[in-house]
Amino acid sequence: MIKKSDFHFNLTDEHIAKYPLAKRDESKLLVYQNGTTTHAIFRDIGDFLDSDTLVVMNNAKVIPARLYFKRASGATIEVLLLEPIFPASYEAVFTATSSCKWKCIIGNSKKWKDNEVIFLAENTSIMGARLIDRDERIVELTWASGESFTHLLDRIGELPLPPYLNRDTEASDIQTYQTVFAKNAGSVAAPTAGLHFTDRVLSSLQAKGVVLGEVTLHVGAGTFLPVKEDNVMDHDMHREHFEITRDTLDLLVSKNKRVCVGTTSMRVLESIYWIGVQLSKGDTKLMVDKLEPYAESTHLTYNESLNEVKRYMELNAIDTLQAATEILILPHYKPKSCIGLITNFHLPESTLLMLIASVVGDNWRNIYQEAQSHHFRFLSYGDSSLLFVD
Repeated sequence: MIKKSDFHFNLTDEHIAKYPLAKRDESKLLVYQNGTTTHAIFRDIGDFLDSDTLVVMNNAKVIPARLYFKRASGATIEVLLLEPIFPASYEAVFTATSSCKWKCIIGNSKKWKDNEVIFLAENTSIMGARLIDRDERIVELTWASGESFTHLLDRIGELPLPPYLNRDTEASDIQTYQTVFAKNAGSVAAPTAGLHFTDRVLSSLQAKGVVLGEVTLHVGAGTFLPVKEDNVMDHDMHREHFEITRDTLDLLVSKNKRVCVGTTSMRVLESIYWIGVQLSKGDTKLMVDKLEPYAESTHLTYNESLNEVKRYMELNAIDTLQAATEILILPHYKPKSCIGLITNFHLPESTLLMLIASVVGDNWRNIYQEAQSHHFRFLSYGDSSLLFVD
């Protein structure tokens, strides 16, 4: 049993970064390796990485996923887009020109009648919304302008900031709450470990011989949901969609020193291992269940498993594998994919903190105490750490 209460620590509001630094790469950096810690500035992270390291980043792009609608009665209904239902792929849904369906988080849903069409609070002529499945929280959106959904969303949507920032989204967040390497639209939260990178840092890493790789995991709002059950294994993990290319798989197989940028990248690299295990047994569901790593027994090495994925992609003429994961990475899980993790400082009692414990073990508590005592800034806009696997 993994107890939520074992991952409690006091995080006061003064430790939470409400805004980013003016220069991303001037954040503090705490480096943990072989039981010792070092303090540095993020722009110098290359000093702690060997020249043949593969650094894997999540290139997901945050979308303005929060929409406000109003019933005829005047009641406001907030809709947060989570996952496309029709068209089912992110690429297809953003090119839709008249309608689409999304699984959503709905604020004030009790006041929204089934199949009732409501309209945007600011301009009723632009878009209508209909609640077509209350249990599954599926909303149909329609518009008559003929423009693509991505273009329309840029005009009418609001970037959803994490609730723990406890402030409204501001114009500056449109730039600062997005990584410089963001490409694939679909996330409702930024892969925040990547927010510290600048073009200058990326160039310096490449000049040193560090290789850069990319994956995509569309971060869902589930990343913000608190763990309610004291037995963490009972926590409901939300499904997240990810993509990985054959080129990235080749890099992963060719490099032994892999460092993940953020918990999202690590979730992809661990999930793709379990996808390979599935494929080795003839299972093609391409979905990793929450506790699958703890129920499965396998002797496949990481590279052997990835080669199973590569064979599947070659047989099916796929250049980019699209899959999904609910993987729950707990303290007793040993990472198979990486030697280190670049990550921010996380909330107490969160699944992200438990993932950190899978990397550094019980040392997470000393690391976090040191970060607090040296006034490191926590959470999405906070400072960074480079944690090597114990």
